Amino acid sequence: MTTTREAIEAVWRIESARLIGGLVRMVGDVDAAEDLAQEALLSALAHWPQAGIPDNPGAWLMATAKRRAIDRHRRARMVARKHDALARDEGDEAAPPAAIDDDVGDDLLRLVLVACHPVLSTEARVALTLRLLGGLTTEEIARAFLLPEPTVAQRIVRAKRTLAAARVPFEVPRGEALAARLPSVLEVIYLIFNEGYVATRGDDWMRQGLCEDALRLGRILAGLVPDEAEVHGLVALMELHASRMRARLGPDGEPVLLLEQDRGRWDRLLISRGLAALLRAGALAQPLGPYTLQAAISACHAQAATADATDWPRIVALYDALVERTGSPVVELNRAVAVSMAYGPEAALPLVEALGDVPALRSYHLLPAVHGDLLRRLGRAREAREQFERAAALAHNARERALLLARAQACSDAGPS
Repeated sequence: MTTTREAIEAVWRIESARLIGGLVRMVGDVDAAEDLAQEALLSALAHWPQAGIPDNPGAWLMATAKRRAIDRHRRARMVARKHDALARDEGDEAAPPAAIDDDVGDDLLRLVLVACHPVLSTEARVALTLRLLGGLTTEEIARAFLLPEPTVAQRIVRAKRTLAAARVPFEVPRGEALAARLPSVLEVIYLIFNEGYVATRGDDWMRQGLCEDALRLGRILAGLVPDEAEVHGLVALMELHASRMRARLGPDGEPVLLLEQDRGRWDRLLISRGLAALLRAGALAQPLGPYTLQAAISACHAQAATADATDWPRIVALYDALVERTGSPVVELNRAVAVSMAYGPEAALPLVEALGDVPALRSYHLLPAVHGDLLRRLGRAREAREQFERAAALAHNARERALLLARAQACSDAGPS
């Protein structure tokens, strides 16, 4: 029984997005579509342990959900036109399973665009995306982001209500309209990945499950809109970052920084996938977009056999372009790190000190962390210790805080300067 239930949960994680996407197309309501999908899942939990998992479980779930949708409309005496359209769908049950998957590409893209609609807050988009497209339960989302389960549940409920109140059309925009909506989708996927790659709070530095969910969503999106360069750029960036995950943690779960990682533990398959996606992005658009530029920076690291062999001047040039495209002070801070590696800490120190007055970075723990590292490399141990201690006070992740405090202690051990 346990084995069958685990198999059903795996099927649900794979099929739920396609199932809900198809139901949204039919009923035109996210909440109703999710309810129907959940009813189909409950039916599977009741029937499959005895009857066995069908050859095409996704088709079985869709057929079951369609029948429930028709029953609902009959009971509610919906208008004849809607009823007839759903009744015609009922006839598809006798067709081969592939017929049930018609328009699956548009169904998934529609669901992606609805879940990531700009009318929703960023937090709501992330929660709804993980629920509808990631197949995660409310409890799993809450655990991943270290939030109370009622908080996540309320975000999802409010998101659905907001979509209904705003009368968001359940259709796939084309051309420029689709291009205008994609940045919101990419932002959500990247936020999910980043939270997994460097957790903002809690005791674990990484939450690998979130990285895997984001990667899967990115790969799905790349298949749905293959001509959009920045989609491939984001996939490349995530693949290349994910390639380092095994090397980013020490034996006790402590963070291992990029320059100290064992590059022999980097995943060569993910690197090759990331480089291939980067080539696709570069072939589709010039100049490169922000995600593609970040992927190109990651590629410089991935292609260097050792930290010393990294092409830091090229990375600085790529950051120059990225600063121009984004104007982000965080990107400027990252550029300063690259400058320090390419031209020495004395060249980067004024850049970092100038960022100290930027309001957006005042509570950003990596600003004093970078500042402290530059001061350490310049032999100014006392000042470096103060910056590392400041960074630790601002950090919310326990592992990162411990790392920063250890670096502060190392400066103390080095003696006054």
